[in-house]
Amino acid sequence: MSMTYARNSMPSTAAFTAVAARRNFGTQHQTASTHSSSISPVPSATPSANPPDKGKRDWPPPVRSYVQRSFADGNILPDVDRHEMETKLKQVISQSVEAGTLATIDWDNLPLPQVMIQDERRRAPNSHFPSIPPIQNGHSNLTNETKSNKRKSAEFESSDDPGSRSLPWRQSDGRDNFESRVSYPDKRPRNGAGPDGGFSKSNQAPEARKKRFQATPSAASSGASTRPWRITTSQDAEPTEPKGPIVGRCVDLEKKYFRLTSAPNPDTVRPLHVLEKTLDHLKKKWRREKKYPYICDQFKSLRQDLTVQRIKTSFTVDAYEIHARIALEEGDLSEYNQCQTQLRALYAQNLGGHPFEFLAYRILYFLHTSNRTDMNDVLADLTPTEKRHPAVKHALDTRSALALGNYHRFFQLYLDTPNMGAYLMDMFVGRERLSALSAVCRAYKPDVRLRFVTEELGFDSDEDCARFICEHGAPHLLDERDDGVHLMTGKGPGFFDSALKAASARPGVKAPV
Repeated sequence: MSMTYARNSMPSTAAFTAVAARRNFGTQHQTASTHSSSISPVPSATPSANPPDKGKRDWPPPVRSYVQRSFADGNILPDVDRHEMETKLKQVISQSVEAGTLATIDWDNLPLPQVMIQDERRRAPNSHFPSIPPIQNGHSNLTNETKSNKRKSAEFESSDDPGSRSLPWRQSDGRDNFESRVSYPDKRPRNGAGPDGGFSKSNQAPEARKKRFQATPSAASSGASTRPWRITTSQDAEPTEPKGPIVGRCVDLEKKYFRLTSAPNPDTVRPLHVLEKTLDHLKKKWRREKKYPYICDQFKSLRQDLTVQRIKTSFTVDAYEIHARIALEEGDLSEYNQCQTQLRALYAQNLGGHPFEFLAYRILYFLHTSNRTDMNDVLADLTPTEKRHPAVKHALDTRSALALGNYHRFFQLYLDTPNMGAYLMDMFVGRERLSALSAVCRAYKPDVRLRFVTEELGFDSDEDCARFICEHGAPHLLDERDDGVHLMTGKGPGFFDSALKAASARPGVKAPV
């Protein structure tokens, strides 16, 4: 009974103590209650105020135009990575915002970020070498800003700095000169050591080794770092490159094309007034002689002189358009693509020329290469004005006829192509004729007159039609009768399908977009 009374008289407490859940990584403060053993959970801290959402910044039109020109296809440089260019562009805009000069900078004349990167590379041609500070009297002058936290063991520390700590292996023996650091004045044997324990080569020519690490007077006075392998004299010093575009001084009308491997020499570059005479001379020479390899070489040299002088005028557009037309006439798609790419960038600057004509060529070229992705991009960017132009409308009708399989309409358009579009259509008309022959063989049984095929497929004569069929290995399908030659369509579907598959498998040249 007494035990029962004692057990009942004990205070009713729980077998555990409730602890609030920890909601952060800081020190948790708990407040013990004197009236209750349970501890209420600590409510999580809530921010006093939500930061306001940042609205979209309204950039000035010159800044937007500068960004668009930076990403234009004509201004993309192959040796500058896109990520590096974007980083430089963000740096330029951020610095202008921080300095408050966003509205005062002349963005139209400000060099593009990829040009800035190239200029920085030219100003520092040896930036891929590790930077070594100048060595003076056996010590280097490294500031605290140039010290790396990851490579402290490979740095040179100046003994003149009272706050610097000398490394154990750099401690001198009291002789504060260069010889004490390279002559190894210890007792450990080394290869080539002399009788006195020093390095024999240093003992033989200590002064010569000193001179190798001494800076030239001009470098020492300017405070620039001098590397032993980069010491130059006044005779072989590298010339400084011009900061802006050069102006040519050459007066030769004809000049062979050479790929540049260094900075252009103004004495070998023709100025604008000489280039205008050169273009007239080349046009007359092309009409008179028709020597494409020579004319192409001269046009490439002319384009190079325009590029190095950064000349972008209506004359530049005229030169590229003429070269592109000549390349189309000769079937040189490589040079045509280069001209077409530059012309797109020039047309975007409203410098004149014939943008509608070359837009039609671009559509026909994508039909030749069966490049549906780029074709869709072109169609999406077309404006109503461009669609109404005769050359562009013809190209769009040609694309529609091919998409619908309407070979009758396609060959009507082929015989009525404006400008020089027929040169592009000639490159894929053979493929479409094979496709049309396959359709004719399925639609007409058992035979059809060759004259009908000649008119439907746009051949100049029956002989040309018969020659095309024989060149594709189907002379057995031609049957000569009293009323003329007939095509045995009943035997042709499978054969022309195989020929079409082989023709379509031939790789085409992709246009640089």
